[in-house]
Amino acid sequence: MHNAVPDIGRRPPFTAERRVAVAAAEATGRLLRGHFADARAVRTKGTHGDVVTDLDLAAEELILTRLRRHFPHDRILSEEAGLHDTGSGRTWLVDPLDGSNNVAIGLPAYVVGIGLCVGDIPVVGVVHEPVTGRTWHAVTGQGAHDDDGARLRGPCGTLPGPGPVLAWTQGHAVARADPVATALRGALERRCRRVLQLWAPLLGWSLLARGTIDGFVGYRAEGVDLPPGALLAAEAGAELRTLRGAPFRPGFSGPDSGRSFVAARAETLTYVLEEVAAAMRGRGT
Repeated sequence: MHNAVPDIGRRPPFTAERRVAVAAAEATGRLLRGHFADARAVRTKGTHGDVVTDLDLAAEELILTRLRRHFPHDRILSEEAGLHDTGSGRTWLVDPLDGSNNVAIGLPAYVVGIGLCVGDIPVVGVVHEPVTGRTWHAVTGQGAHDDDGARLRGPCGTLPGPGPVLAWTQGHAVARADPVATALRGALERRCRRVLQLWAPLLGWSLLARGTIDGFVGYRAEGVDLPPGALLAAEAGAELRTLRGAPFRPGFSGPDSGRSFVAARAETLTYVLEEVAAAMRGRGT
């Protein structure tokens, strides 16, 4: 059972939504784990050779079917199917296989992500890792938890001596030679112990929420997986900032230029923001 908050009297907000999302993500994980070795690319998308596999499509159909059954009046924005618009103010975000490029080459680094936004504000976030069978979930104002109900505490915030370990993500539309992305990555790689480009942003968010890594930097991130992942990390105690240090609000709408961020805590957050600022000054931006 996945009862992060005990059902005593009136249930906390979004309890049903969290439970449906967790169950859908875990069912999808079983599907993906069982067919991982047989995955095949069915098409590419974008200009950088990102692939869509047959598992993406099968996983997406499983999740969409469940969400439509339980919440028929809600909107759904899914990685491959796009927007199913009902006119509702509630929007489910679905990344059925975050890490498709990894799966396509046989690398078992992938997760399932499901989120719910009210307006443009994330209220539920679920990340499931099929390889380990672990699930992490968050509801706004209720903290982030693992599948045993233990609360996630996020990164400690103390700056490690050798420098922090960060995850990095950039959106599909960012060119390989994008000067801002190149400057940011270069600066971070010189001044941090490790900068991980996982090809699965939600995996990075789950690592941050668990405190396995120290921070996460994103440049023009994708809108589908950003809100649920950011909610998970924020509810675990991570602080989210824009690249210029202002508070960052992780919505899914609007241009990707508004989806660049630093997520960390305390000393590490200050350190990473200073390195980002130096890189931006070096470019005259």
